[in-house]
Amino acid sequence: MLAEALKSVPQSKHPDLLVGFNKADDAGVFRLSENLALVQTVDFFPPIVDDPYWFGQIAAANALSDIFAMGGKPLTALNIVGFPAGTMPLSILGDILRGGAEKVEEAGAVVVGGHSIKDKELKFGVSVTGIIDPNKVITNAGAKPGDILFLTKPLGTGLITTGIKRNAVSDDLAMTVIKSMAALNRAAAELMVQHHAHAATDITGFGLLGHANEMAAGSGVTIRLIARELPLLPDALRLAELGMIPGGANDNRTYLDQFVRVNDSVDRNLEAVLYDPQTSGGLFIAFAPSDADAFAAEAKQLGLPAARVGTVEPQAAMSVMVD
Repeated sequence: MLAEALKSVPQSKHPDLLVGFNKADDAGVFRLSENLALVQTVDFFPPIVDDPYWFGQIAAANALSDIFAMGGKPLTALNIVGFPAGTMPLSILGDILRGGAEKVEEAGAVVVGGHSIKDKELKFGVSVTGIIDPNKVITNAGAKPGDILFLTKPLGTGLITTGIKRNAVSDDLAMTVIKSMAALNRAAAELMVQHHAHAATDITGFGLLGHANEMAAGSGVTIRLIARELPLLPDALRLAELGMIPGGANDNRTYLDQFVRVNDSVDRNLEAVLYDPQTSGGLFIAFAPSDADAFAAEAKQLGLPAARVGTVEPQAAMSVMVD
């Protein structure tokens, strides 16, 4: 829907605008000097968990992830709040802002202010500004045939949060998915920069297949995913079988039908996970084979999840294939 609306919006043209909204990248990049650029993003949404403190943490981590996915370093954050004043106690807003501020601080950045409006529905998010070397920007358009693909968080957040809303999830599983969504992609991002990643994106609302399709299209390649290697959150397959499918997953499936081929041998419940919209998901990273092993070894040494989930191939009829 947004892509269709943007077709009528004039594209900004400036010699120092390195990454703008004409691409499907995670953040914008504007060059300040030969070795310094700004990297900027914004994201906000309604609560996906009941606890306001954790909601603040998740929303902030989700926004910060856009900076990390480009290989940038976040510096400042501005809060964005829509709050139903008069119908909800202000202590809830305080807990949300506290959770967000702690997550921003954990990322090495500072909250410098924000803006709030009265709204019928509670919403919270963060606008983040960071810095990056303009010569080392990692976009989602640099994947090359032969590259090895990694995913740094397990899939299934949409299924599980839907299950939470329908009282189909245990407290332990709810906390597992909450902690996964609140976890920063900072360490994985620093490691991917160190090991010369060709391309990267974070997995969010378009699901793994949607973001893989964007990387394939931007890079002019085909991405092949190995279904059995994909990391999954506990009970994700069971919840898919129970029909805990968020509406966004159906939208993703409809849009991607012309770009994606899932082998008939892939379990239908696992296929549902592939389309599942993620909140604050992991990084999806492409490395040259010569760098992939070193990345995987160091990630394991540091205790970071990094599953090898597929490969990059020369462009074929379909952008993404799942076996």
